[in-house]
Amino acid sequence: MSEEKPVDWLLNKRARSIGHSAAVAELFPPGTFRLARAFHCQLPGYRTSPLKNLPRLAAMAGLGGIWVKDESARLSLGSFKVLGGSFAIYRHLASRLGVEGRQLALAELTAEAVRPRLGEITFAAATDGNHGRGVAWSATQLGFRSVIYVHKLTSQARIEAITKNGARVVVVDGTYDDAVRQVNEDAKQHGWQVISDTSWEGYTDIPLWVMQGYTTMLSEAQEQFAAQGIIRPTHILVQAGVGSLAAATIGFYAAVFGPDRPRTMVVEPTKAACLFASAEAGDGQPHAVTGALDTIMAGLACGEPNPIAWRILWDCADVFARCPDYVAAKGMRVYGVPLAGDPFIVSGESGAVTLGALLFTLQRPECAPLREALGLGPDSQVLLINSEGNTDPDEFRRVVWEGGDPVPDRYKFHG
Repeated sequence: MSEEKPVDWLLNKRARSIGHSAAVAELFPPGTFRLARAFHCQLPGYRTSPLKNLPRLAAMAGLGGIWVKDESARLSLGSFKVLGGSFAIYRHLASRLGVEGRQLALAELTAEAVRPRLGEITFAAATDGNHGRGVAWSATQLGFRSVIYVHKLTSQARIEAITKNGARVVVVDGTYDDAVRQVNEDAKQHGWQVISDTSWEGYTDIPLWVMQGYTTMLSEAQEQFAAQGIIRPTHILVQAGVGSLAAATIGFYAAVFGPDRPRTMVVEPTKAACLFASAEAGDGQPHAVTGALDTIMAGLACGEPNPIAWRILWDCADVFARCPDYVAAKGMRVYGVPLAGDPFIVSGESGAVTLGALLFTLQRPECAPLREALGLGPDSQVLLINSEGNTDPDEFRRVVWEGGDPVPDRYKFHG
């Protein structure tokens, strides 16, 4: 049984020395959030995802509130990822049509008169599951083909979910990062358009559009907080793979609130903590980690940071943390068996790690310096993002039904 400590963390002192981030201003210019939200509102089946309140758990943990933006039912795809993939495809098509300067109606993209100008396009992506599913769905909605590359450890359930949304799936003998490299090489050969959530030299526009697309859920959350009389959350814990979701979340609040943005902690799997490694290096550059990236948090099993996402995180993320698998497993079970009166939440492995990390941070005596650094206390209103639902039923049952990846005895809660 693993005896790894539940939360290993680094304080990014740089973040509180920067009031207004140049990276945030460049990557999220005025009007970006409205443009993304206006596009998503046109999608078939779009509705605002719920912001769920866990007041009993918050009281037990000694917090003012725990709020969960629940993306488990987003467009019936089980994940927030479709927000990024669909917006990137939209922006790419608008660019091909030469109409980037105005809001383009979805009906215009699907009009018969427009199709000859766009031609036949095959959209391609590498994925651990959710991003590829979102790209496949988006391409199908607009009448285009898609091909999605997955790594060899991707579950059959995730592969089937992608194919059901119209894509052809290619399995790569390697990690997620190997799949990213392979799809890029094959796309050049076949003339496909890659929709990636990570960037590399000469390829930044589409990953940036993906990040901008994610901000729709934060725009929604702010409306939902306002309805509760809350100006903004005081704290955000956000999970990370390549860092695009974390950068979108933290960048949104940095753009809107500047120096008054919430305190933030970026959470990664211990065995795939490339952002933690980058922060630890301390030179301001993104750094990769190698190895099998073997973690139950499949959506976070990434060894190479997104360079443009790293720019925002280096400026604005207060804490970088890494957690073993049992932390995510505990989060799944707590969501699934709530205190009486709190809502039930279905959360996959990648969606639940921030709840697990929050609870260990609040309950473990050795985490007192982390609690102090973040200023967590009875007035704190903490935002979490349940980034995925039950996207891998076999793995979900192994953890929730069978008690897989249990908390080591020395770290169990004794309230």
